[in-house]
Amino acid sequence: MRNLNTLHLNGLRALEAVGRLGSLQAAADEMGVTIGAVSQQVIKAEAQLGRPIFQRLPKGMVPVAAARPLLAGLTEGFQSLSHAVTLGRQTDETLLTISVAPVFAARFLVHRLDRFSRRHPDIRLRIDATTALADLGAGDVDLGIRVGRGSWPGVDAELLMMQRVFPVVAPALAETLREPADILKLPAIIDGPAMFSWDVWLKEAGLAGAEMATRHVFNDASLCLDATMAGQGVMLAWQTLAGFALEQGRLVKPFQLEAPTGMGHYLVTRSGSRPPAKVRAFRDWLREEMLTVDRVRPVPEAVAPTSP
Repeated sequence: MRNLNTLHLNGLRALEAVGRLGSLQAAADEMGVTIGAVSQQVIKAEAQLGRPIFQRLPKGMVPVAAARPLLAGLTEGFQSLSHAVTLGRQTDETLLTISVAPVFAARFLVHRLDRFSRRHPDIRLRIDATTALADLGAGDVDLGIRVGRGSWPGVDAELLMMQRVFPVVAPALAETLREPADILKLPAIIDGPAMFSWDVWLKEAGLAGAEMATRHVFNDASLCLDATMAGQGVMLAWQTLAGFALEQGRLVKPFQLEAPTGMGHYLVTRSGSRPPAKVRAFRDWLREEMLTVDRVRPVPEAVAPTSP
């Protein structure tokens, strides 16, 4: 590693940040310094390496072709270094910090945590409920639970369950539903930020092109679920969102028909390293819980479709 003596670490860090983020401004924001400081570090590092690393274009800092392997290696190296620093700072192996979306925490996780605690009384949990994607290469977050297609950079993603969607209603409204087309008679409660629409389920039900009459639109799926339980309309829900309310009988799944969204629930951990024992324990427990919620409550006899 003697060749590292000829370059400054701050210069390499500036090269990596600019290469990954694409601009001096973004790199300065991440590093907590001025744009001028980042620019000077890049210039010094290029001089020490003896060749240009970036093209200065109106659209930003673009790596020259020959420099791309260097920048990729720097990113990998700094990720390993960040992980090593995190490990060095860890003092409590009994504390597990989990980053998870608020709706998943509220509607799925909190109702089940006592079961994890009974199995692993030596592990304390800290739930970081946020919609932001935690940087698992830095900080103290041990693992994350995300919904998507599993292609996030810088993390290892393990599929827990593919997401499927289906209508849910309050028990009183369920009495009016005999066949999928009856859904069209009810007002829809819409989850505004959802990455899918009613078209996904309607197409699966043979109702492609049909439109739902919208009653309310919320920017939070948990609020949609509360409105649905209050009998205000029908919601297109998924397993982890509605599972607990279905178990309690506060909601009914009127039809067995489900539609895939192409997305899934994933457990994400730091890339390139074996998870510690506390992470593996939570992962194994979560897999079991996902199996139980994936078996959504059957259609009650009272609202089962009748034979012609």
